[in-house]
Amino acid sequence: MNEDKVRNGNRRSLLSGPYALWIAGFTILPLIVIMKYALTDKTGAFTTANLTAIFTDPINRKALWLSLKIAVGTTLICILLSYPMVLAMKHLGLGKKGFSLFIIILPMWMNFILRVLAWQMILSNNGLLNLLLTTLGFEPVRIANTETAIMIGSVYDYLPYMMLPIFTAIMEINEDLIEAAKDLGAGGFTVFRKVIFPLSIPGLLSGFVMVFVPSMTSFVIADILGGGKLQLIGNIIEQEFTTANNWPAGSGLSVMLMLLVLISTAFTMRRKTEGRESALW
Repeated sequence: MNEDKVRNGNRRSLLSGPYALWIAGFTILPLIVIMKYALTDKTGAFTTANLTAIFTDPINRKALWLSLKIAVGTTLICILLSYPMVLAMKHLGLGKKGFSLFIIILPMWMNFILRVLAWQMILSNNGLLNLLLTTLGFEPVRIANTETAIMIGSVYDYLPYMMLPIFTAIMEINEDLIEAAKDLGAGGFTVFRKVIFPLSIPGLLSGFVMVFVPSMTSFVIADILGGGKLQLIGNIIEQEFTTANNWPAGSGLSVMLMLLVLISTAFTMRRKTEGRESALW
């Protein structure tokens, strides 16, 4: 028996070998290189200025604040859109059918850049939105190259990542709990507030991480829908590496942004664990 356990353990070690090499070569090693650049200046001398620049430099502070505002706004809008859509799918009996999942992930099949470019055509001053408004007799709106345009693009791109975990969490709720709440006189909103929402919090927190993190670090959407006029922290980092060729500054900003994201993710995952425990009790 012991020999079989040892043999199985050796097989598992061999199978995990390629994964360990992948992690070491494409995750750990790049992080070490970035950390090295982040803690040195252009002459190679040790410095912490690259790390603190995200807070001390006014341009970086402004970009960080704008990124945080757009990330929080995108996440909240995705939450507000996801719950009604998922509950409607559940009410229509689409919860356990593969077609409902197909509807959620369908936009993700199209190339990311193409989706953003499509919104650029819609939101431009001479785009489809203003064409429709003028046809209906309304005044055209100027959304292109604004924070609103960036947030619209972010919501469209990241909404499926919020819907999927909420969809999974709500569909796993025992229908008997909902029926029992209704039998006790609870209305629709009370059932949602007392039963559905608390039990779906783990899915909500997973969706929060999957939406907040990429919308916080994204720069492509800001480049296209912001017209280069609005700088998010991701744009600043991208420019430090490509345009300014200042790897120490870009690495320092990347490391600090990564730490901020990891702190928020760790807090969220802790709340997710507490939500599961409270749901069990």
